[in-house]
Amino acid sequence: MVLMGDPGSGKTGSCVSLLGLDLNLRFLDMDNGLDSFKQFAFRDYPDKVGGVEYRTIRDQYKASALGPIVAGAPKAYLEASRMLLNWKYDDIDLGPPSEWGPKSVLIIDSSTLLGDAAFDWADPLTPRGRSSGETDKRATYGIAQGALYKTFKLVTDESFKTNVIVIAHVRYVDTETGRKGYPTALGEALSPKIGILFNSIALCQTAPGGKRTIQTATTAMIDLKNPKPFEMEPKYPLETGLADFFKVLLETPNAERRVQEKETRPNLVRAGRR
Repeated sequence: MVLMGDPGSGKTGSCVSLLGLDLNLRFLDMDNGLDSFKQFAFRDYPDKVGGVEYRTIRDQYKASALGPIVAGAPKAYLEASRMLLNWKYDDIDLGPPSEWGPKSVLIIDSSTLLGDAAFDWADPLTPRGRSSGETDKRATYGIAQGALYKTFKLVTDESFKTNVIVIAHVRYVDTETGRKGYPTALGEALSPKIGILFNSIALCQTAPGGKRTIQTATTAMIDLKNPKPFEMEPKYPLETGLADFFKVLLETPNAERRVQEKETRPNLVRAGRR
């Protein structure tokens, strides 16, 4: 799923409720922003924090005459890509995330900073002008967007047998039908395409009065979706919202449950009882 929201709307902290479902949470932390999650986790689920693993990956920056630039070669996007193939670093080895299974959740936090890392990675790869020696930033965006889109295709592929949450800020784009909000990725061209890959998109938002919720029903500016629209509530409290969302998706539908019960019910005629 994609979990969208403005800065400070509680996206990362809301993941704490998933510990109540005994799920293992694995953060690919590009934002270096797990402080609030940590506080809530130790307060609400101190006995389950052992199920949390995170890897913070950021390029280092330094000041220059042209403004902040990456110190040395940009490595964050490549390292994040390697982690998505095999979660191994230092003395930690959790194997391929695609094989973690339904009891684990890969959380990419966030698509915004992952996109920035992809741009920094693509910049040295962009051909430079013969006379000016400068790069065409449009070409850099093209390389980075193509790589980032493939990353999202990887984690949404059928072969990726693990729950995935991509945390994203909201990018508002002017369209033919009006102003719409999409998951922030890298540039306006890629943002509208991200949601196509995901079965679920939800929105963290703050209502008047300060009450924060996870919205599942489409709003006037942001299209949301989930695989069980008739069973999902239009909104949930932020504190329990993700767990509520997951429980609806994990619950066997009534019609399907009846079929399963019928298939497993003993055949009394065949057993000699009439």
